[in-house]
Amino acid sequence: MFIIDEVKKKAKKTKGSVVLPESSDPRVLIAAAQIVKEDLAKIILLGKEEKISEDAKALNLDLNGVTIINPETSEYLSAFADAFYLRRKHKGVNPVQALETVKDPLYFGASLVKQGKVSGMVAGAANTTADVLRAALQVIGVMPGLKTVSSTFIMPVPDFRGEPKVFLFADCAVVPNPTAEQLADIAICTALTRKAIIGDEPKVALLSFSTLGSANDELVDKVISAKAILDERKVDFEYDGELQLDAALIPEVAIRKAPQSPIAGKANTLIFPDLQAGNIGYKLVQYIGKVKAIGPIIQGLAAPASDLSRGCSYEDIVNTVAYVLLLAAQQKYK
Repeated sequence: MFIIDEVKKKAKKTKGSVVLPESSDPRVLIAAAQIVKEDLAKIILLGKEEKISEDAKALNLDLNGVTIINPETSEYLSAFADAFYLRRKHKGVNPVQALETVKDPLYFGASLVKQGKVSGMVAGAANTTADVLRAALQVIGVMPGLKTVSSTFIMPVPDFRGEPKVFLFADCAVVPNPTAEQLADIAICTALTRKAIIGDEPKVALLSFSTLGSANDELVDKVISAKAILDERKVDFEYDGELQLDAALIPEVAIRKAPQSPIAGKANTLIFPDLQAGNIGYKLVQYIGKVKAIGPIIQGLAAPASDLSRGCSYEDIVNTVAYVLLLAAQQKYK
């Protein structure tokens, strides 16, 4: 794909570090070895060193340069447990429970991110999305100024009306029925993700079955309200809504349906009104349009922790590490 090499080149320059908590999965070990070989990032694997070394040997992998930490014996364990207890005691968590929780590689990995020991975390090859997000939310929390964690898919289209174009689709994996405020949060996060990973200016379309008042319905009202919230927040990217998909993407249609819109006919970042529309939309493009869907990339956390499909390849893990590095660099210097 035309985007991956450029993303990895930019990510390599960040000189960042990523924790991979799922060391029992062969794909994770292969990815770790490849990442170090490419000098893409510093890698921390979580688990027992003897077991990881045995597994790596069986796979004929060289893990020189990879740091291995056993959460149960780590020097960080006590401090991480104390921090987790302070963060979650209002939920009834006691110190003993906190200690046991942070021994879990997902929670220990998230703690490494929270405490600034690594740039980010990539997990999900062996754990569900719910498990990964639960650990990230409980330990890392949500980005300041936002209330919503969401996801985006990068959709690189090799030939869109005669030229390559990269779209971002959100939210297609996390929030089932976002409120207007959540839609606004999703738009803001996705614009930030685009700036970090793609590096160009977001042109954000809030999608609907109506274009700027062509239909009246409570479903349309939610999108209109989300646009009003973006107006109030005075965000630093171009956006508009409500827009039908053709008005958002096709200049000839935009001239007829939304001639005064700043982004109609030029949108590169598509915000779907709910998860059903988003999930169906990206899969239509993926399977009928034969476009590689990259993601989901989790966004909106105070520091990056991204999810993987349990059907992922080791290449998917390597690429996701690159995305996380770019998100971390953006949040560091924002």
